[in-house]
Amino acid sequence: MSERFLPEKDAYRVAVVGATGAVGRTMVEILEQRGFPVEELIPLASSRSAGSKIEFGGKEYVVRDLEQFDPAGLDIALFSAGGGTSLAHAPRFAEAGCYVIDNSSAWRMEPDVALIVPEVNPDALEMARHNRIIANPNCSTIQMVVVLKPLHEVARIKRVVVSTYQAVSGAGGKGMDELARQTAQLLNAREVEQEVFPARIAFNVIPHIDVFLEDGYTKEERKMMDETRKILDPSIAVTATTVRVPVFYGHSESVNVTFERPLPAEEARAILADSEGICVVDDPASEDYPMPSEAAGSDPVWVGRIRDDTSFPNSLQLWIVADNVRKGAALNAVQIAEMLIR
Repeated sequence: MSERFLPEKDAYRVAVVGATGAVGRTMVEILEQRGFPVEELIPLASSRSAGSKIEFGGKEYVVRDLEQFDPAGLDIALFSAGGGTSLAHAPRFAEAGCYVIDNSSAWRMEPDVALIVPEVNPDALEMARHNRIIANPNCSTIQMVVVLKPLHEVARIKRVVVSTYQAVSGAGGKGMDELARQTAQLLNAREVEQEVFPARIAFNVIPHIDVFLEDGYTKEERKMMDETRKILDPSIAVTATTVRVPVFYGHSESVNVTFERPLPAEEARAILADSEGICVVDDPASEDYPMPSEAAGSDPVWVGRIRDDTSFPNSLQLWIVADNVRKGAALNAVQIAEMLIR
């Protein structure tokens, strides 16, 4: 048995960095919902949000200024405050003896930083012993690899082609505000104001998330491709097209998978139904399949439309849906924290 990451205690000192944001608030909620043993919760944010209040465990906590905070004595810090903040402060917290679980993209592809989805690659957590920084993957990557892992164990995956349909909450509260505002503006025949997204999002679909790279892919697409290989298997070929859709919560993905050997849809369905963190909803006869409107607010990764790809050997087509703020960010981070205290 491997050595514990943290000393066995009744409760732990936990900080949430970016506690006033959508993901930070959800992290706090999930810590309470899952009964995480918190001795003291320290909500942290930028100076402009310091002084605001959040609730946890029936008590009110004042949000403190991250810049002024001394992390000495902390056990775990959940970061959800952007890459620049993580690069500036995660090493400071780690040097103070705290394990940092970071939700930004800042550390994900660093070769000596663990990139963890608990249902998929828990053994990779051992990497965190030397630097105490753990990366939370991209929201779209998380839900996809949760489904791919049990299939990969049975019939090795050769190639993945994924197209995403990503909710505006992936761009934070400002993204949700923009969808709501633009919808109202269009329904009232007013001029549309556009600030967050590269094009109008209301009643539209935008095949562009994050910046374009020299090879024509976007940074979001590159994240999915590189992170999937790091988490699951570097030999898998992955290509992605990431798309923003006018949905508030819940990312959806159309995923085509090619295996080294035949894996019939019926067998894949049974494997997934028996796998951790997955809920199979797949009954075309009754028009039953996963949708973001139903996945929002839930913890599992939902999968349906499981069918043989009749156009190519050893291939399946899947439809995967999950709440991007919960499993795609906050819940995954809390699950990693739970691994640290076992």
